[in-house]
Amino acid sequence: MNRSTRALVTELVRAFPFPSPREGDRRGLLAHGGDLRPERLLSAYAQGVFPWYDEPPILWHSPDPRMVLEPGDLRVSRSLAKRARRQPFEIRMDTAFSEVIRACSEIPRAGQAGTWITPEMIEAYVALHELGFAHSIESWRDGILVGGLYGLSLGRIFFGESMFARESDASKLAFVAGVRQLERWGFEMIDCQVETAHLTRFGAVLWPRERFLQALDRALDGETRRGRWRFDPDPDPDPDPDPDPAIEPEPTR
Repeated sequence: MNRSTRALVTELVRAFPFPSPREGDRRGLLAHGGDLRPERLLSAYAQGVFPWYDEPPILWHSPDPRMVLEPGDLRVSRSLAKRARRQPFEIRMDTAFSEVIRACSEIPRAGQAGTWITPEMIEAYVALHELGFAHSIESWRDGILVGGLYGLSLGRIFFGESMFARESDASKLAFVAGVRQLERWGFEMIDCQVETAHLTRFGAVLWPRERFLQALDRALDGETRRGRWRFDPDPDPDPDPDPDPAIEPEPTR
């Protein structure tokens, strides 16, 4: 599929329309129902909408405000930067997507028995990965997957979905490496969806929904980096990391 991102998005939005994302309620809930076929998911993300639900029907969200990280604003604590220089993990891209999303699905939210990543969600995002739109960033130690994250990409925006860690800092170091790579590729922003203290410490901030939607529209003018991702040669480490934040557990979303 050699069409531009804009042409692809125009076709998808016409075929799989959503209510205006500006109509989401205070919780961000915009619509319910439908399915998770790849075309509908891509149309949703291109319109600033994403699925998030525990059981049917599918719930589609467009929160206001929206948590966003611009790659150049990434903040890394001194302790994490120091650990990154020691290279405790091998960081890879797109070598174990299905394993990453399944690992994310196994980590429950506080007070709940399971996560929002249902078998149907796994199947849908694996299909997007096979089509070259969804990607994983992974931490490995001695050939064992110990942490990572996944999301999808359109134009110059990466939509982050979830992360997991089986060892301390495994997902954090994968995240840092991924953000730095996205910056080298010219990505304009990472959609973090909803606010967390973890992402705030990395430099993510809340944007009004309108600002996010306008930035999304501009980002969709960029060419989609479709297919299997690989890291460029490793850059120099962050020369001026931020002071250490309070210690916190690894995130689950």
